[in-house]
Amino acid sequence: MKKLFVICGLLFSVMTFAHAQGGGRMAGTPEERATKMTATLTDKLTLTADQQTKVKAILLDQNTQMAKAREAAGDDRSAMRTKMMSLMDENNAKINALLTDDQKKAFSAYQDERKAAMQNRGNGGGQPAGGSN
Repeated sequence: MKKLFVICGLLFSVMTFAHAQGGGRMAGTPEERATKMTATLTDKLTLTADQQTKVKAILLDQNTQMAKAREAAGDDRSAMRTKMMSLMDENNAKINALLTDDQKKAFSAYQDERKAAMQNRGNGGGQPAGGSN
């Protein structure tokens, strides 16, 4: 009986750890990610219904192309990153073209926030690179 509890505990720990590592990053289909990002941008930028439709189409195309790029790149992470950065730049320009001047400012601020968050995540959760230990 004791072994059963130990095995269950270990299994639970492994499942919890695996779930935490996944973190929901790239979770969902391209459609789900496009819908979620459109909702976020609608909230941040106050998009009109017409803008929402166009932004969602751009994001859906981007997510679909990124999924294909991931598959095509295989283990070549550098090539994948280059392709994805190119896709993001192109699509951000398309989105920016749909926005009013005030929305463009808010979009730029939002992109800066995301860039900072990604850098913090890469540096170990907010610890500045080269920070003292």
